[in-house]
Amino acid sequence: MSHVVRAALVQATWTGDTESMIAKHEEHAREAARQGAKIIGFQEVFNAPYFCQVQEPEHYRWAEPVPDGPTVRRMRELARETGMVIVVPVFELEQSGFYYNTAAVIDADGSYLGKYRKHHIPQVKGFWEKYYFKPGNIGWPVFDTAVGKVGVYICYDRHFPEGWRQLGLNGAQLVYNPSATSRGLSGHLWQLEQPASAVANEYFVAAINRVGQEEYGDNDFYGTSYFVDPRGQFVGDVASDKEEELVVRDLDFGLIEQVRQQWAFYRDRRPDAYDGLVEP
Repeated sequence: MSHVVRAALVQATWTGDTESMIAKHEEHAREAARQGAKIIGFQEVFNAPYFCQVQEPEHYRWAEPVPDGPTVRRMRELARETGMVIVVPVFELEQSGFYYNTAAVIDADGSYLGKYRKHHIPQVKGFWEKYYFKPGNIGWPVFDTAVGKVGVYICYDRHFPEGWRQLGLNGAQLVYNPSATSRGLSGHLWQLEQPASAVANEYFVAAINRVGQEEYGDNDFYGTSYFVDPRGQFVGDVASDKEEELVVRDLDFGLIEQVRQQWAFYRDRRPDAYDGLVEP
């Protein structure tokens, strides 16, 4: 049975300051709402530059509480204004010395539903994230939103199939994957991993990447954000690899049940045989 959700994502260039970056995303969200979108997601640490290109203590200044910090409060007001579900990735300060790469999920009425904390934290050239973030410790929540069941997986997480699967087992229909990945590092994986994960777990994926170069390093973020369906097919065109873009697409959630009946991957799982996968 068809159940169409109009969904949006934003791939954005860094403006140089938090206030103008948030304001720009607010305008994108309002435009998405004018186009009929009911859910929107932003890129990894959307209100800041990708400061993890360097390891400097000055960048702890980008962190704020979730949900009581200024950005999430502002996004709750935006959700109430637009009537959209919003996925809000930020640098979270839990308490002194406890920092996480986090995404808050806000329902269409502005209510805070909860958050996801990035589990897998890279520490390689240009992506010095262990300097800033503790690994996520609150599992793989799936949020019962106004548009359906929505999960989040953040950037480097996408290389690890276990979390994708757990989100599926927890009931996800749509998973947002906000990212910051650069040209030459993983471009050949970008249009491979998320479609494969959408197929393996039989849900929709919104893959979001930053675009352009920023002030703290040489990373060239290549955009090409997209939605992909449970058959692994792109929903409409992939976004530009050089320009900022708002992407709005219609997702037929009815396809999820069709695919699960046809391919039956969940039926044929063998969790009784998988013990070795979680041995240290």
